Amino acid sequence: MSVNVNRSVSDQFYRYKMPRLIAKVEGKGNGIKTVIVNMVDVAKALNRPPTYPTKFFGCELGAQTQFDTKNDRYIVNGSHEANKLQDMLDGFIRKFVLCAECDNPETDLHVNPKKQTIGTSCKACGYRGMLDTRHKLCTFILKNPPESNDSGSASVKKEKEKKNRKKDKENGSGSGEAGNHDNFDAPEAVDRDDDDEDWAEETTEEAQRRRMEEISDHAKNLTLSEDLEKPLEDRVNLFYSFVKNKKESGTIDAADKEILAEAERLDVKAMGPLILSELLFNENIRDQIKKYKRHFLRFCHNNKKAQKYLLGGFECVVKLHQVQLLPRVPIILKDLYDADLLEEDVIFAWAEKVSKKYVSKELAKEIHAKAAPFVKWLKEAEEESEGSEEEEEEDDENVEVVYSSSARELKVETVKPDTPEKEEDDIDIDAI
Repeated sequence: MSVNVNRSVSDQFYRYKMPRLIAKVEGKGNGIKTVIVNMVDVAKALNRPPTYPTKFFGCELGAQTQFDTKNDRYIVNGSHEANKLQDMLDGFIRKFVLCAECDNPETDLHVNPKKQTIGTSCKACGYRGMLDTRHKLCTFILKNPPESNDSGSASVKKEKEKKNRKKDKENGSGSGEAGNHDNFDAPEAVDRDDDDEDWAEETTEEAQRRRMEEISDHAKNLTLSEDLEKPLEDRVNLFYSFVKNKKESGTIDAADKEILAEAERLDVKAMGPLILSELLFNENIRDQIKKYKRHFLRFCHNNKKAQKYLLGGFECVVKLHQVQLLPRVPIILKDLYDADLLEEDVIFAWAEKVSKKYVSKELAKEIHAKAAPFVKWLKEAEEESEGSEEEEEEDDENVEVVYSSSARELKVETVKPDTPEKEEDDIDIDAI
């Protein structure tokens, strides 16, 4: 049974059709998988390689995919219903098949791995544009571009020429004239002397340097896309190794921008303070907060999630140097607060709940108990500041600006609030 490629079109005479997806679940337990039986036919109707929609399913479901192109088996790990996959295929069609201008599926993809761009062109309306490459599938497409249509047409031409030669040979086998090529003139490009032309690759130092830069840029882009596909744990380990190398090479003091850029590249910015705490803090944490304040601010400024990870890193450092740092917990927290690395509401939220995420429950309770005086002081300071603001507002209400025609200067007088006069004693009318 076929369905419309664009299923938002309900016209039964819609010319663009595709087969309905057929899914077959195989295996048991951890080895269960879903085989999309007719993926090749569906992909052919969409004019896309069958690996693209299969990988799209994997990205959307968070599942691994397998491609057996020889046997036309396209697999998504896990058990998935055909109807669910069909609905997901609509999302793939909207993003990677339909024209943004006319909504027709007569589009081709133009992949440029060097520039990391994916273009699209419509044969129906002539529209040309660029795809949004933020979807995870785009990384796969950039590494596995579709086969060029030109090469396909060239192979078709070769097949036709081969058939024509075979026919000519059969037709002219009796006369012997068809196989005689003496009557044909050789093309000019073949006859002329080519000795003067240099077909060798340019070997100057500038040309070699330019080629090496192109190769390194391409390799960098490939590495970037490969790293982003890795699990979170692997990306965190990559960031840890990067910061550790900076520290060991002695260049970490001026590398705050590079460290932030690497964290953003690996999409682990919020977790940055946790790794930095482990590598940059020890029993001399108070001095190190001042030294590396700029590094931490790049992560923690207006980022409450990063501040929570900083508190987690602080707990880990206390665990490693428990004897020296546990008694100094409130002072260290105040240093972090004074350095603008922690905000009040983040500290209050942390103080309300004891967590065993980074340290044991017992040690976490001890840290919170030691931090209690600082948290209490912080709450009182906040209440006092709120109270002083209210008093200032009341004082402002009691200030009156007095205008006088005879005065040369503007005078401001404080007006005492009116106090109610004492009521006179009740008068007995009969006594008058």
